[in-house]
Formats: sequence, structure tokens, C-alpha cells
Amino acid sequence: MKQNFFQYQAQTTPHPLAMEISHAKGSYIYNTKNKAYLDFVAGVSACPLGHNHPKVLNAIKEQLDKYMHVMVYGEYIQKPAIDLSKLLAKKLPESLDKTYLTNSGTEAVEGALKLAKRATGRSEIIAANKGYHGNTMGSMSVMGFEERKQAFRPLLPDVKFIDFNSEKDLSQITEKTACIILETIQGGAGFIEPKNEYLHKVRQRCNETGTLLILDEIQPGIGRTGKLFGFEHYNCIPDILVTGKALGGGMPIGAFTASSKLMDLLMDNPKLGHITTFGGHPVIAASALATLKEITESDLMEQALEKEKLIRKLLTHPLIKEIRGKGLMLAIITDSAKIANALILNSQDQGLILFWLLFEQKAVRITPPLTISNDEIIKGCSVIIGVLNSIQQ
Repeated sequence: MKQNFFQYQAQTTPHPLAMEISHAKGSYIYNTKNKAYLDFVAGVSACPLGHNHPKVLNAIKEQLDKYMHVMVYGEYIQKPAIDLSKLLAKKLPESLDKTYLTNSGTEAVEGALKLAKRATGRSEIIAANKGYHGNTMGSMSVMGFEERKQAFRPLLPDVKFIDFNSEKDLSQITEKTACIILETIQGGAGFIEPKNEYLHKVRQRCNETGTLLILDEIQPGIGRTGKLFGFEHYNCIPDILVTGKALGGGMPIGAFTASSKLMDLLMDNPKLGHITTFGGHPVIAASALATLKEITESDLMEQALEKEKLIRKLLTHPLIKEIRGKGLMLAIITDSAKIANALILNSQDQGLILFWLLFEQKAVRITPPLTISNDEIIKGCSVIIGVLNSIQQ
């Protein structure tokens, strides 16, 4: 299987982890030799209820027995997509009441950028240095990391970059700016939270200039930070909200949500302003609906904040300089990329899955399923401390 993986499946890096997967359940992934790995990554935040959660599986199986794909997005009335969009509207502020379901987070970003241009008639887009919003051409254009995109230029024109948390940079938002797109918490940059009411000040500047604010909640959204959406912590409501990853409960999904007034602009002048074949797929929408119900009807969000406290208490070590993030969106910051690499690779040898961040090479991701138990957290953190002790020696 490994030989075929390298021969026939396109790779994203020269050195993938190349673990051969047999099955997964709860907080564990099993290789083909039936070795169990405690999962502290959750598919890079995409599996909030762990693996093969019974409510998600049942929702998928029930929908499979009814129908799968029947028509391109937006033409037929399909209950799973309606119910999912309605529940999102109920859980969001009144101004965010209509959702367009897509296949992935990056497609949702593309749709959000198009909507902002269509609504304002402006072309300028502002994004953040070290921001990440996906890897398609439009999303890459607003990626604030030149090393990863220089080989693919030219990209979208009229894109400017500012520093996240820099209030003085907000003056660059003007009446020429269609939108500013920010991650609520910067992910690839090292789980950087907004400080000093930064997002609220961005919101105010957008109001002054008629600029639309797009918040990317693909990582912090769907309960990971202790609230359903990260922006709820920061006194800021976006004009357009982008979600993905965890919303699908392990299935591929993205979504962008705005007011009906804004979203209806995609219907006409021109018609078919954004189209997709598989967006709102009934099986995926059923999985997402079951996931969203479980997270909003349980105490998993409250637990996330308590579990954060436990992780921070357990992970004290001379090689850990700080732990960034909120809830179960956390990153260990070490002294060097060498330490981070050793921690990730040696932990995998010890049966614990950790992972890197995109841009901050000294960081180690900790984004376990929201359903992870305290005992599993204690077990995983013990492995981390043991590995750090071996590195220190």
C-alpha cells in the first residue's frame, strides 16, 4: 500500500508521515498493524466529535438509504441542506441568516470574496500577513506568506496586506476597499488571538468606509474555542462568515453566510453568480447537521474551556515557551523547528498524533476532538512531557 501511495497518489510534501490507516474510532486512529494512536489533531480540526461518532454515522446511513446527489446546488429542495442552513441561522446573529454550502473551506472563501466585490463594486481586498484561507487561486491571493505562493503568480490583483493586531494599519482600509478578510484566530501563523479589541476596531473601520468584513472561522469555528464561533469572544460580528472543516463532522464541506440582502446578489445580474455541482450534498449536509446538533445541544463547548485548563496545567516544561490559543485550538511554542519536529515525530512513535502549523515552524498543533476525555488528555500530555524530557537530555 505504501508503494502505491507514493507511485499513484500525488503528494503535498517530499516527506509525508505515510502512516497506513486501518480504521478509527473515538479519539484513536489505528494503523494496519492495529497499533492505536491517540489523536491530538482531529484531522486538523475537522473531526470535532472524534472518529465514527454514532450520531454522525447514523445520519449518514439514513441519508444514504434515501438519495445521494440528485442535482446541482440550488435547484432542488433537499431537506438536509435546508435544515443545516436553518440551524446555522438560528445559532448566528440576525444579520447572518442565509448560507451558501460549498465543497470546502477554500471554495467558501472564493465565494465570499466574489460576494464582497459584487456587493460593493470595489476591487481592493485587504488581508493579513501570515494569514491563511486556502490554496485555490483566489484564496492563495489573500495568503500572507509569499514563499508559498510566489511560484503561482500572477494571482488576483489589488490585494494589500496588513499586520494582524496592528491598529495603525487599519487606516489602509478606505472607501476603495471591497473587503478585509481575517482569520478570527490566526491559524498558520501560530494560533494568534486578536488583542486589545482588535476585531471590534476592524469592525468600526469597516463601518466607516463601507467595507465588508469577512471572518474566516474554518479552524476556530464549530465549538473549538468554547463558543460556537470564535468571533463571539471578541465583540465583533462579520458581514460574511466563512466556515468549513469541523462543520462536516469528518466529511468535506465549506460554507459562507451573510445577510439575505447580500446573498441574494448572487442570484441575478449576473445569474449564477456562484455555482457548484456538489455543494450542499445531502449526505454531507446530514453529517454536518448531526454534528452541529450534537455540539450545540451538549456541553462540549463548555468542556473545551475546562479541557484547555487541564492541558495548560499538564504541559509545563522548560522546552515549552508558551501555549497559544483558546479552548481546544492550542499550539505549543518551542525554541526551534528542530524541537518541534522531534516532538511531533517522536510522539507518533509513542502512539500520539501531533502536527505542524503552516507557517510557524516552532509550533506544534494540539487540536483534539472536542469529545476527548480527561483521561485521554492526561495520557497524551504525559507522552509529550516524556518526549520533551528525552529531547532535553
